[in-house]
Amino acid sequence: EDLVVRMLDLAKEFPSDGPLRVCDVGTGSGILAICAAKHLPRAEITAVDISNEALQVAEDNARSLGFSERIRFVQSDLMEALSPQEPFHLICSNPPYVSEEEFTRLPRDVRDHEPYQALVAGPRGTEVIARLVPQAAERLLSGGWLLVEISPMIREEVTTIFEGEPRLQPGPMLKDSARRWRIAQARRI
Repeated sequence: EDLVVRMLDLAKEFPSDGPLRVCDVGTGSGILAICAAKHLPRAEITAVDISNEALQVAEDNARSLGFSERIRFVQSDLMEALSPQEPFHLICSNPPYVSEEEFTRLPRDVRDHEPYQALVAGPRGTEVIARLVPQAAERLLSGGWLLVEISPMIREEVTTIFEGEPRLQPGPMLKDSARRWRIAQARRI
């Protein structure tokens, strides 16, 4: 919810005389892409996921809500299948960010409900974000924004990753409604 609100707020910064290109990386159920389609009528939306099954769920959800024609669904490992020659204004992602060790402590209803690949990024929890940041920097328009949902437990490591990408100017980390650090953001220089 907080990621969607931030995406919609940032969308207002861009000129309204042309399309707004939005990418949802790791779309899963498609919620970010569908919210963009619903609330940003001029948006051209791309929803990306490595999993064909997740893309089918996202497309089915978009179809049932009447937005499937507004969203392009692409199977890709992060943004690898997307050309840097088609840059985005906004790239949003709720990527896997749970560490292998943290996964063992997650509530059973989370561990047993969500696919392991959708939750666990690797031993540290930052591995997917570390791969996403340079790919996003390459595919953002100047002035475009990258928004990434994170776990509060990896805030410092994510800050280091964002600061290490010279094409991005990190913005302030944002807290969720429960006052936990939850959204990392950066603007393309």
